[in-house]
Amino acid sequence: MTTRQIKQTLTSAPVIEGAGVHLNRAFGHKEAGLFDPFLLLDDFRSDNPAHYTKGFPWHPHRGIETITYVLKGDVEHGDSLVNRGDITDGDVQWMSAGSGIIHQEMPKGDAQGRMEGFQLWANLPAADKMMTPRYRDIKAAQIPTLTLDSGVTLKVICGQVGETRGPVTDVTIEPQYLDVTVSANTTFTHPTPTDHTVFAYVYAGQGRFDDRSDTLLGNRSLVLFDRGDRVVITAHDENLRFLLVSGKPLNEPIAWGGPIVMNTQDEVDQALAEYRAGTFISHSE
Repeated sequence: MTTRQIKQTLTSAPVIEGAGVHLNRAFGHKEAGLFDPFLLLDDFRSDNPAHYTKGFPWHPHRGIETITYVLKGDVEHGDSLVNRGDITDGDVQWMSAGSGIIHQEMPKGDAQGRMEGFQLWANLPAADKMMTPRYRDIKAAQIPTLTLDSGVTLKVICGQVGETRGPVTDVTIEPQYLDVTVSANTTFTHPTPTDHTVFAYVYAGQGRFDDRSDTLLGNRSLVLFDRGDRVVITAHDENLRFLLVSGKPLNEPIAWGGPIVMNTQDEVDQALAEYRAGTFISHSE
């Protein structure tokens, strides 16, 4: 097998989004071409409620999927499909905006004021951008956890590891989304489809993500891997925790209009005009 080497590393940078939410962006608009089929990854870990409670009031999406994974705290949500509820520790919200959805996400934190989680945006192929929107609320208990003999623990949010399949299925880009914990001084080897984009985002500990390099990468480091059949990742002298994400590239043009991502600028302009005119929603409950 061919081990994937590091193609590029980035460090997530502070930004303010929504109504004043402080977060760290691992990648976004400028880097989206490198991470095809993924568009954005935000890290919203904070222990200061003033930095997140203003939240993300009602706003539109079209042409993408948003995947919110909560480690700690509560997020209230609502949308134009009349979904209402909360996601909390270990839960995932997987929303396919398709032809158009309007929603809000309001972080509340936990009793200690902590709010920890990530939001990933995945692109939809041109053929699916105007699909009927759908929403999946996945509770922590539905997400299988694998404990390997090698000292590795995997939460399988999406995709398949051995005989274990995550609860999110039927996604065009064939994603795999894992929350990985590698014990200190332990090596994790994991197969990957050769033609898929693969990246890791570190949120605890330090480790080596390239078997040809001794460079240690730690909290808020983003690793984009080159082509290969597997990743080989070694934890340093403490437990290493990271997200490992892969997906099939779309190789399609990207036209970006904030929360709306289409293939052409004309499609973006049309979506924004419909939103202003109140005709954006074509599917609702």
